[in-house]
Amino acid sequence: MAYKVAVVGATGNVGREMLDILAERRFPVSEVVALASSRSIGTEVSFGDRTLKCKALDSYDFSDVDICLMSAGGSVAKEWAPRIGAQGCVVIDNSSAWRMDPDVPLVVPEVNAGAAAGFSKKNIIANPNCSTAQLVVALKPLHDAATIKRVVVSTYQSVSGAGKEGMDELFAQTRSVFVANPVEAKKFPKRIAFNLIPQIDVFMEDGFTKEEWKMVAETKKILDPKIKLVATCVRVPVFIGHSEAVNIEFEKPISADEARNILRAAPGVLVIDKHEAGGYITPHEAAGEDATYVSRIRTDPTVDNGLVLWCVSDNLRKGAALNAIQIAEVLLNRKLLAPKKKAA
Repeated sequence: MAYKVAVVGATGNVGREMLDILAERRFPVSEVVALASSRSIGTEVSFGDRTLKCKALDSYDFSDVDICLMSAGGSVAKEWAPRIGAQGCVVIDNSSAWRMDPDVPLVVPEVNAGAAAGFSKKNIIANPNCSTAQLVVALKPLHDAATIKRVVVSTYQSVSGAGKEGMDELFAQTRSVFVANPVEAKKFPKRIAFNLIPQIDVFMEDGFTKEEWKMVAETKKILDPKIKLVATCVRVPVFIGHSEAVNIEFEKPISADEARNILRAAPGVLVIDKHEAGGYITPHEAAGEDATYVSRIRTDPTVDNGLVLWCVSDNLRKGAALNAIQIAEVLLNRKLLAPKKKAA
């Protein structure tokens, strides 16, 4: 069986990554359609060895489309996902628009693939925030083994999490620093080149940012509402790859060696943890890879049953595009979705 797939936001960083991963994983497609805003009509994007020309979202008929992979921002998703879903097409949305809707599953396939079956209420499935996705992949097998009580996480998030504009700003500012030109901050609230910014998204009334709130709320929805989590999210001058320093407190005893063995056997996780210089993974090495890498697993001596670990993943892949396509694969593998029509 083959499926007709539409990619909304095909000209963006994540949209292009979705097209690449569809081809890489040989997703069974009868046709792939690249969609974007009307100003991007005719823009060419790659799908494997083929070139697709973008069509306009606002005039496209989804009545014969099986799956829509959407990465076009929250406002577009809020308006269009219900319209597309009403035409019998399953929308897998990468924005924050639908994540906390009780009728929309929030899915990371290695963690809660079974939740995908609930898509039929609105024909929408939500992708989590990029920093949440890699975190719960690492937490899930440990939670199953020893029950997590509390998590303290500090993130070091790359500029690609802010889209192409974020990547362009880091490049332009870095060049300006080297040639002694003025450094302009447009996308970010402060200079990002050779700097860190302890703010991602807007501030909320309690002093946390919306990014930090997302990690709390989404982890509870995906993994376990009983888990207590606090986050500090920091933008760093890295192009691709989010990193996280994670402190975990468990209900039951668990040693660093036990955690290492559990994570080595876990889906989607690769453990690189040698106690020597360079015996860990950095975001540069994780870029372009599918896995969530875990390093520096050690006992936290400040709490009972505590561990500390370092977690790195490509935010454009596992944090966005790859996770969306893995969700689509769940729909197929579990026979939750039949194609509307067979390939010609």
